[in-house]
Amino acid sequence: MAIILDADVIIRGEKGVFDLGGWMASLPNDHFEIAAITIAELWHRVERAVEPQKSKRRKYLESVVAALPIVPYTEQTAYEHARIGAELKSPA
Repeated sequence: MAIILDADVIIRGEKGVFDLGGWMASLPNDHFEIAAITIAELWHRVERAVEPQKSKRRKYLESVVAALPIVPYTEQTAYEHARIGAELKSPA
């Protein structure tokens, strides 16, 4: 199964409050990916930081991105994102 990692999971891994590598290793039959839009969110976080935290975040993000396939944010992805978001916010 493919699992797309969310920014929150990656940030928790960086902060050391979640063993991201250990969790991924515990699921050897799964395939992990990261969405391009998530990378943008994480780079925004890097760029807003000040040194020395900025360098630490940059190195961590670069290592994560290098290790994972990137899911592109296409027009179809944008449509599905909007559709699912609207469904979740619709009154039940």
